[in-house]
Amino acid sequence: MGLIEKLIGGAGAAKAVGQAATSVAEVFVPNATKSLEAAQAAYIAALEEHGAEFQYVRPGLFDRIVNGLNRLPRPVLAFGILGMFIYAMIDPVGFAQRMVGLNYVPEPLWWLLGAVVSFYFGAREAHHFRIRKTEAPPPAALSAARGSEDNAALSAWRAERADPP
Repeated sequence: MGLIEKLIGGAGAAKAVGQAATSVAEVFVPNATKSLEAAQAAYIAALEEHGAEFQYVRPGLFDRIVNGLNRLPRPVLAFGILGMFIYAMIDPVGFAQRMVGLNYVPEPLWWLLGAVVSFYFGAREAHHFRIRKTEAPPPAALSAARGSEDNAALSAWRAERADPP
């Protein structure tokens, strides 16, 4: 350390020059560590803010009403279809008149109805698919299953392979 230390003026001066170089470099290239720390702090703040929304467990009247409304479409559709069959059997002429009225609904409206119903049930199915947990069998169970000789066809195939003619 002899020559550089003498030129700069000691260990304290070398440290100051290093900090100055770091500060100048951070003007052109952001400090990765500080940006990661800032991103982590923002993430933690967002999680805490989101968690504050669900701090209270008991839902209010509005939440219960909305949850009830969210549960209505499937039973309404199912019972509505059954009701249409019953109505068609009770009053075939009236049912036919109402079905003729459906011919006057424009085609883009049918496409829109199909999209709404598809997205509703598709999103619901995707939600259940995402939260489904599949339990993997333990490795010991896998090795035991591979080694079991319960399969007669597999045992015969292995015997044929071991004793070629």
